[in-house]
Amino acid sequence: MKSTLKILIAILLATTLFSCKETPKKHDRLGSATREDKNGWIYLHLAGSPADIGYQHGFLSAKEIDTLIKVLQYYLPTSSGKTWEFYRGASARFLWKKIDKEYQDEMKGIAEGLQAKGFKYDSLDVTALNAYYELPGYYVPTLMNKIKPGSGDNRAPGNCSAFIATGSFTKDHKIVIAHNNWTDYIVGERWNEIVDIKPEKGYEILMDTGPGFIHSGDDFVVSKSGVLITETTITQFKGYDTTKTAEFVRARRAAQYANSIDDFVKIMTTDNNGGYANDWLIGDTKTNEVAKLELGLKNFKVWRSKDTAIIGSNFAIDPKLIKEETTFDVNDKTTSPNARRKRMEKLVYTDYKGKLTDTTGKTIEGDTYDALNNKNAYDRCVIDGHVEEDPLGCREFNEPAFFPMGAVQGKVTTTNLANKMQLWAHMGHPGGADFLATPFFKKHPEYFKTQGKYLRDMKAYPWTLFAAAGK
Repeated sequence: MKSTLKILIAILLATTLFSCKETPKKHDRLGSATREDKNGWIYLHLAGSPADIGYQHGFLSAKEIDTLIKVLQYYLPTSSGKTWEFYRGASARFLWKKIDKEYQDEMKGIAEGLQAKGFKYDSLDVTALNAYYELPGYYVPTLMNKIKPGSGDNRAPGNCSAFIATGSFTKDHKIVIAHNNWTDYIVGERWNEIVDIKPEKGYEILMDTGPGFIHSGDDFVVSKSGVLITETTITQFKGYDTTKTAEFVRARRAAQYANSIDDFVKIMTTDNNGGYANDWLIGDTKTNEVAKLELGLKNFKVWRSKDTAIIGSNFAIDPKLIKEETTFDVNDKTTSPNARRKRMEKLVYTDYKGKLTDTTGKTIEGDTYDALNNKNAYDRCVIDGHVEEDPLGCREFNEPAFFPMGAVQGKVTTTNLANKMQLWAHMGHPGGADFLATPFFKKHPEYFKTQGKYLRDMKAYPWTLFAAAGK
């Protein structure tokens, strides 16, 4: 009996030890990821492998990603003439194969995070979402012109008012960078994430973005490398190359891996597809040098200095690029880009020269003075745009009278803040005005059929300081 008992105990111990050794530990894909909702923003801290970073994003923002995709499924057939399935198809045909594996893994992870919350999306949905800016505004017009010359409207979306300054233009002679995002309110009111990504490779980045995006999209990025990034789009740009790498891939790659202005320029200009053509404003806090990269498809040019201020309001300045790649009239003072340019030149080069700080940056991004008509106003001509109150709309962006579009949020940072991985962010009009959907539809019922299902109130929240890792 004793002998048998000893044998049984030995077998039991051996089985237990074997079981403990062979049973893998459950991998918690959320890791240290966190979410906090504050003043209209969703703050996410994401860290780990590309797949886990994606999973964390998809899981923690599942409801918001689902809603944004549903908004685009509803809105794109009217605004672009193409369905969501068309954009999924474009993603499969030519976008996916040109995406870096780490970003493929991240987008697959986003889809897996969504699926874990019960949503039936896949990596093509996530790709189409990330290509929201470049496919409808750049690929579709180019495609239509190939099918029937002259049928594609190249009125690429005009987004954003921004500046970057350094040297004698700022109070401490270091960098100040500021930006507000212009877009259709039906999408822009949902552009409300501040994401801190700590990847396995490359630099930690802090950026504003939309739910489910792997890049900033409207582009305001603080990198642990000391590189600061923002942009404004080039109005009425034409051209797109489906054989090259998508803009959203190059923009994320530059945010994560650039250690200098030169790095940023090289990454963005290599295998450039022309999508989402921008005037990029870049700074390096290690040297307090700033630069502008005007990037089309065929042409690009760089300006840089340690003592300058550079503004952006959707106008290009390189004559060759303007002539060859846009239909924008640089001499028409009544357009939104030119009217905002006039106002920003006065504020940045005269009124606040030598006084630029994060505080004055907030003031500039919320400015509502119409330099075309010399009055305070809510219209297409002000830095904090309000096209929904403009009887002329914004023809250079193909938007009719009282179209619900304009500035939807703002961001500001400085060398000192960026060195602590911090930025200021404001959800809603930076000037403090609320957009209210119900009174808008009463005044303009013509927009209810195409936007009534999803256009909602966009309240203006206070400026809020965000930091990497939730500090």
